[in-house]
Amino acid sequence: MASQNQLEMGLVAVVPKLQNQSPEGNNNVEDEEDFTGRCKIGVPMLSILTSFPCKLKSLCVAHDDIPTKAQMSKEGEKDKEGSFDHSSQGGWKTMPFIIGNEACEKLATIGLLANMIVYLTKEFNMPNVTASYILNLWTGTTNLSPLLGAFLSDSYIGRYWTIALGCIASLIGMGLLSLTAIFPQFRPPPCNTNTGTPCKLASGSQNALLYSSFIMMTIGAGGIRPCSVAFGADQFDYTSEKGKRSIQSFFNWYYFSFTIAMMVALTIIVYIQDDVSWSWGLCIPTSLMFLSVTSFLLGANLYICVTPEGSSFTSFAQVLTAARRKCHLSLPPQASEYYDPPQQGVLKSRMDLTDQFMFLNKASIKTQEDFKEDGSVANPWRLCSLQQVEELKSVIRIVPIWSGTISLFVCMAQLNTFSVLQAETMDRHLGKHFQIPAGSFGIFTMLALTLFLPLYDKFIVPFSRRVSREGKGITLLQRVGVGLALAIVCMAFAAAVETKRRSVALSHGFMEKPKGMLPMSALWLIPQYCVAGVAEAFSAIGQIEFLYSQFPENMRSVAGALFFLALGLGNYLSSLIISIVHKTTGGHENWLAQNLNKGKLDNFYWLLAGYSTVNLMYFVICARWYRYKATVHPQNAKTSPLSEQDNPTLPHA
Repeated sequence: MASQNQLEMGLVAVVPKLQNQSPEGNNNVEDEEDFTGRCKIGVPMLSILTSFPCKLKSLCVAHDDIPTKAQMSKEGEKDKEGSFDHSSQGGWKTMPFIIGNEACEKLATIGLLANMIVYLTKEFNMPNVTASYILNLWTGTTNLSPLLGAFLSDSYIGRYWTIALGCIASLIGMGLLSLTAIFPQFRPPPCNTNTGTPCKLASGSQNALLYSSFIMMTIGAGGIRPCSVAFGADQFDYTSEKGKRSIQSFFNWYYFSFTIAMMVALTIIVYIQDDVSWSWGLCIPTSLMFLSVTSFLLGANLYICVTPEGSSFTSFAQVLTAARRKCHLSLPPQASEYYDPPQQGVLKSRMDLTDQFMFLNKASIKTQEDFKEDGSVANPWRLCSLQQVEELKSVIRIVPIWSGTISLFVCMAQLNTFSVLQAETMDRHLGKHFQIPAGSFGIFTMLALTLFLPLYDKFIVPFSRRVSREGKGITLLQRVGVGLALAIVCMAFAAAVETKRRSVALSHGFMEKPKGMLPMSALWLIPQYCVAGVAEAFSAIGQIEFLYSQFPENMRSVAGALFFLALGLGNYLSSLIISIVHKTTGGHENWLAQNLNKGKLDNFYWLLAGYSTVNLMYFVICARWYRYKATVHPQNAKTSPLSEQDNPTLPHA
């Protein structure tokens, strides 16, 4: 869980450079005649909450009604921020609301999730394996939900509505979870370790309230995560130089506020949960989420909305259907015999025709029965454009690469569960009076990630360009591969520390004292957390760059959602592995015993290291097969493949 928020921070570091690039990776972004639709929202969510409905049709200006960039430039209506002032919408005046919303939301979310394994085991009396399983299942589902959120945002309701509904759902979920801490009847009674009686588990109604809060927070994450970063960038004109600089500055402030929010959440809020009370520790994030919702809704009159362009998944289904219907046709020798109309929408470039998955090209073969008398397409499920075909091809090429990154998140999931439980048994004191909360050790991963990114930008990238062939430097896929290799090192460190921890427990007579504090410093856990941070800086952020640069431009919300899907599948796979290992090794030599001192957690870590090694081999094979996306600019029809060395770097806050 901490991992997914640290990686969102990496997303902030990546997107601004990609916003400034053309798909080929250079900085010569072609101007468009049409910009984004402006959304005259009023205060739609407040209207809903106060029973004053707004009609959705009245919220957005039609795309064709927006003045072109050339017209607005001629009339002098561009302001110094790079945004359009004719509608008094967008620009820097929206940033206090958007950044305030995001900072409070991240404070609330991270503060709530960082210590959740401790809350479930101590307050809900869940066994370690059960709590870890539920937490992985919930986190996995939460990371799957952005795929649905991105689909709804890009296809139907737009980013504003998606974020607003997501924030409200998260607020409801956090409120329900806070109730379990405030009122004792909503959670099981505390364990009485003195009597030796088994702990009483939560009742059906208590679990129902707990799981309902998880479900609402999952719905909220599905709306917020794929849209929040892009929505902020929508407030500026990315086709102008001034607008691009404003976007760059926005991401810097966004990154800065995100970092501060994470540090406060992983220190102050977790400390309150551990050393003050869980009631305060959960009510504070809930209050912050309320401030997040309020901040976002107060700026509703000022926002710019990009009009949804329709479902890309429907387009993919049309290509597959048309290709199947024309499977009997032979591929034409000339590209002119394919259906390739002028590009519409906000895309800046068209994708070049490729020679992979050629059977899909049949969906674009023109026949007489495909057109009406006026020249329009008679049936879009029988004839598709080359752009549609190439968009589907690009997604198919990405899938094997993407699947090879899931193992990273399987390893990272252990740092939020079993590593926290390890820290609970170790000496976490710094001096005589301060003790590091077990849930706060994730801050070392965040610090490693934050400190390594500028080093990577300033030293590793220039050095790799000097020593590599033709000065290309480290490629995106090489960067991801390095991170996957470091994940193996992380699990090896974790296994070695656990071996040391168990030997200390055995030598000091703690085998029957699972709650006792071992005479071993918890700082031994720092190396595995730091290696995990560097692994994420390479692999996870490299994956974000890869997805955003290789996905079709009208699917970048889906690209972000696909990243979270990998996170979710990693948590699901982690739960599956935990379940199999627990059942297979059950008995006297259970690797994942409730008493960690009697278990063999180090063997479990070595198992994950072996799995990650096999996965790295698979990834290398897929990377050697992959072919980078190529595009054609309408102005010059020049094919320009995306250079492998294009590697957007970290913006400095």
